[in-house]
Amino acid sequence: MKIHEYQAKEIFSKYGIAVTKEKLCYNTQEAIEAASELGLPVVVKAQVLVGGRGKAGGVKLARTEYDVRDAAGKILGMDIKGCLVEKILIAEGVKFNKEFYVGLTIDRNTKSVLFMASKEGGVEIEEVAKDNPDAIIKFPIDADLGLTAFTARKIAFQLFDDISLVKQATDLFQQLYKIFIDTDSTIVEINPLVITDEGKLLALDGKMNFDDNALYRQKEIEAINEPDEVEKIELFAKSKGLAFIPLDGNIGCMVNGAGLAMATMDMIQIYGGTPANFLDIGGSSNPQKVIEAMNLLTSDKKVKSIMINIFGGITRCDDVARGLAEAFKQIKVEIPIVIRLEGTNAKEGLEIIKQLNIPVVQTMGEAAEMAVKFAAEKN
Repeated sequence: MKIHEYQAKEIFSKYGIAVTKEKLCYNTQEAIEAASELGLPVVVKAQVLVGGRGKAGGVKLARTEYDVRDAAGKILGMDIKGCLVEKILIAEGVKFNKEFYVGLTIDRNTKSVLFMASKEGGVEIEEVAKDNPDAIIKFPIDADLGLTAFTARKIAFQLFDDISLVKQATDLFQQLYKIFIDTDSTIVEINPLVITDEGKLLALDGKMNFDDNALYRQKEIEAINEPDEVEKIELFAKSKGLAFIPLDGNIGCMVNGAGLAMATMDMIQIYGGTPANFLDIGGSSNPQKVIEAMNLLTSDKKVKSIMINIFGGITRCDDVARGLAEAFKQIKVEIPIVIRLEGTNAKEGLEIIKQLNIPVVQTMGEAAEMAVKFAAEKN
């Protein structure tokens, strides 16, 4: 789950991290009034759940009321990486002399929270990592100790020479880590963290992502969720007991078990195809889940063929077959399908499948090869 900049900075502020004064606006008039209240100059920022706003023209400095009106008019309604800008943040203009990056994420290699910092702030950290990886300082945080004052100071001394800034940063870094843990975050970033002309550290921007699986204990955060179209599909699938992630390919996949689903996608790639999704129907024998899965696959206009790969254990092959039969009654399926059934009640399931005129194969490789062929013919 992602949240907007203004929401992240509201959380920062609750933990004592200094942020800019700002107001959220939904139209040009609100923007002008906010700028008047905050005092010019101000920064007009698009609020969308994607990066790269600055490059897209979604962040503009406004020195006059005319600038505010012009910037708000241009940014509202703008499309940034497929996201429509429906609200903007009017933030006070701040004079600063240096930009930094600080952030926390999960490092699966060290099985710990990773604190990252860089003197190259104000730009996309992914670009820094690509062009100058040595510019990013990385500190794995011991889960039992947390981010101690000693470690926070150690990080701060690598960014700042002024002892006053080191003291500020030590407290800020510890609070940032506390936010990360308290909110079940997967990413917390300040980019840029700036030194103002008064010698204070200030968070000009903020980013936070959260672990979807922990939202049941983060009710306040869950309440501000604004899922995009892809996330809405994923949430719908989850409500139906399915694990579904859309991808960019054209071969739909329906599989039982996450491991087999990953292997199925790999097999499609081996035969020269590209999977359109990850779709795990799970381990229960429920024909309705198969119907819901078929609805998801056939509603994706990119899908040119479907590969169904079932290895029956707890999931019974005959139940999957019955779900398919019912799905064909409810949905007009014009996409070619290939199916592989193995395991519990496979014989019974195959008898049902034969009546549906769906190609049946014995191996995963055969299924992938045929699905790729069908997709190519559709193109």
